[in-house]
Amino acid sequence: MQLEDVRRLLLRHAGALTTVVDGVVVSRAERAGAPELSMTAPAFVFMAQGAKRMAVGEQLFEYRAGQCLVTTIDVPVTGHFAGIDRDTPALGFAMALRPALIAELLLQSPVQPRRSGPAGIAVGEASAELVDAIGRMVSLLDRPQDRAVLAPLLERELHWLVLTGPLGEPVRQLGLADSSVNRVAHAVRWIREHYAEPFRVEELARIARMSPSAFHRSFHAVTALSPIQYQKQLRLQEARIRLLADPGDVAGAAYAVGYESPSQFSREYRRRFGAPPSRDAVRLREQQLAHG
Repeated sequence: MQLEDVRRLLLRHAGALTTVVDGVVVSRAERAGAPELSMTAPAFVFMAQGAKRMAVGEQLFEYRAGQCLVTTIDVPVTGHFAGIDRDTPALGFAMALRPALIAELLLQSPVQPRRSGPAGIAVGEASAELVDAIGRMVSLLDRPQDRAVLAPLLERELHWLVLTGPLGEPVRQLGLADSSVNRVAHAVRWIREHYAEPFRVEELARIARMSPSAFHRSFHAVTALSPIQYQKQLRLQEARIRLLADPGDVAGAAYAVGYESPSQFSREYRRRFGAPPSRDAVRLREQQLAHG
């Protein structure tokens, strides 16, 4: 199956978010919109039409038709679609990456590590074999009676093709219990669960079972952020959600997410989202009402 065949399938089936099977979705977007903050998860994403740009810290990523994106850890990102409209919408395919399945594949046929180091986000070209397998997975939307039997086989094939392709090294690390990605993931989980609390990098290094210097290097290599920057992104994202419910309580939102100074919170919020907290929250509520 060729890219154009996959495109036609997605045009016929993809809604804003359409589930093929558990962990596999296809999507369609017709408006570029303003950059939005979101959280990644371990996933493989393929763009069949259109383009998406993402920023993680100071790093920028863009993937276009025929390209794929791999994310191996929870990372706050800012992203938006580009060059799309109602006549030429963005069409995408996404599959959750399953560490247990990756570990099983590695046991059956070990994949030799590549030179590239760990990375939480990577972009590359999709091979013809990968495009074909994606097309066969999407075509199951036309054959619901076949999904229960064929979808697990295709999911396994897709994992293998990603694992053995140019973006395979970060995916490989997902399946290794003691890899840098999984060690950093322990620290990421702690920060997400305690984002309002102060911490010392030495404490996070102990959680990750790494020396402080190795932990700091690995954390930045995987997330493109320092631990403090990561926590700040989470705090601001959570504060934005709180302000949607109560735009007037800026100080309350600041204290709730761990800031001791509302003025510092407002400065960092404006730097991150381009507007003061209350004004940004009102704008977001108006957008929700307009699209709801």
